[in-house]
Amino acid sequence: MRYLRIGEVAQRSHVGIETIRYYERQGLLAQPTRRPSGYRQYDDSVVARLLFIRRAKELGFTLSEIKELLALWFDVETKCVHVRQRAERKIADIEDKIRSLQKMKRSLKTVIGTCSEKDSVSDCPLWFGLDESEKSAASVNPSNARSPLTKPRKK
Repeated sequence: MRYLRIGEVAQRSHVGIETIRYYERQGLLAQPTRRPSGYRQYDDSVVARLLFIRRAKELGFTLSEIKELLALWFDVETKCVHVRQRAERKIADIEDKIRSLQKMKRSLKTVIGTCSEKDSVSDCPLWFGLDESEKSAASVNPSNARSPLTKPRKK
């Protein structure tokens, strides 16, 4: 059997060398055997595992979730339903993120809509929409109702 060096594994899997080392530290990859010289040596199964990890990341799975999926792969008791449940959970997470992103988009559009008729940057509602401390400062002391991003007032 021919073993691969870390650079060859990185090239074949399109994953950086430091990422491979990180995955080893995180337990996503087994610690490789080492040559007498101390260099890591890998077999082809590591490339397949790295490709699996890359694809799972592209689908939105976290490293923790990928670790669970890999554990399921090696568990002889695992059924397809177990993997499907995790995929369904990931879909629900993605849908939550989409709703959150849509809410952010609506908020930004609202702020941008109020911005169109303002000339001075100090009057720009976008600054005040981004500066949440503005609301709390104004509620405590109305004279503090200005963004820290605006220029200091002249006395």
